[in-house]
Amino acid sequence: MDLIHSSDLKTILHSKRANIYYLEHCRVLVNGGRVEYVTDQGQQSLYWNIPIANTTCILLNTGTSLTQAAVRELSRAGVMIGFCGGGGTPLFASTESEFACQFFSPQSEYRATEYLQSWCQFWFDDQRRLQAAKMLQQHRLNIIQSSWLEFDWTVDQNQLTNIINDAKEQFNTAENSQSLLTAEGRFSKRLYAMANQLTLQDDKFKREHATRNKSHDPANQFLDHGNYLAYGLGATACWVLGLPHGLAILHGKTRRGGLVFDAADIIKDGMVLPQAFISAMQGDDEKTFRQSCISQFAQLGALDMIIDTLKQIADKT
Repeated sequence: MDLIHSSDLKTILHSKRANIYYLEHCRVLVNGGRVEYVTDQGQQSLYWNIPIANTTCILLNTGTSLTQAAVRELSRAGVMIGFCGGGGTPLFASTESEFACQFFSPQSEYRATEYLQSWCQFWFDDQRRLQAAKMLQQHRLNIIQSSWLEFDWTVDQNQLTNIINDAKEQFNTAENSQSLLTAEGRFSKRLYAMANQLTLQDDKFKREHATRNKSHDPANQFLDHGNYLAYGLGATACWVLGLPHGLAILHGKTRRGGLVFDAADIIKDGMVLPQAFISAMQGDDEKTFRQSCISQFAQLGALDMIIDTLKQIADKT
């Protein structure tokens, strides 16, 4: 069998890659030059190929092991690696602190510093950093307004437009990052209420974030699970552009990996939130939800949107 070396693979831009892998109870290794994961079925071992040149990131759940050779090939192909708990949450692997939203990123000393230099020019100025945060929120609102119409539900466009216009006004008039975070929280609650009205119509729904003792509410579980997939895209976008996770523009005061949260916010409410409520209404299991979510990321160009937004912020702020 001829060996396939990572240097022989044709490079696919991260923004055009189609795959996000969530693996559990398996071994990830190199076999015949290919990165594969191995599952046991009775006395048989089944080998499944991971097309690393077309993969954005992988999340490794419980019962997984990873060889050094596999990490080397994944790194060469620019694939992000994260270790997580059941259902994709919480994320355990971190370069700074436990439960921080960071992935193990491939190492490269030769990535361009263009966007990092542009980012640093505004990042140390509080007002310019606030301006960048408002620009990010503007892109987020535009994505919500367009992508919500792509899902299999009947959206009242006037209601959605009113919610978004109110948010625009509150975001634009925010005097500091704390005011902007507060306005963001109010906006998110209105989105949850609207999504709940369109699907579950559950008067008792309340957003509960991921904890060790996870909620039994399917919508909340799906939101947590999908958000961590979005964090994988956010971490990948930051790595592609050479932006350190600590240079956050909105979540920096609460998270050392805050830029990943900022980047994920660009597409979370636009893509994860609708799919989470629709899957909860349909009674989907986590595997079906995850596949639907990843499919939506690919169809709507989620990683493209994150990368383009971060590039515009770097260039225009």
